[in-house]
Amino acid sequence: MSSRVKGQRKCPICGSATEERWRPFCSRRCADVDLARWMSGRYAIPGGDADADEDGDKVPPAPLPRDENAE
Repeated sequence: MSSRVKGQRKCPICGSATEERWRPFCSRRCADVDLARWMSGRYAIPGGDADADEDGDKVPPAPLPRDENAE
């Protein structure tokens, strides 16, 4: 008996029918291909504009507080 899921989505790598064990892929090979693409940077999650101070290198240091009692 095959463990392929009928009527379900196709493998995003090769287009074959998915297999429950490797879902959403059809095989370990396709799962590994997908993992390799993520690890190599081929896939990326889009992000919005980073805040200017997110990494701290674009914001000037805050001024030191003034001592009102100093002359």
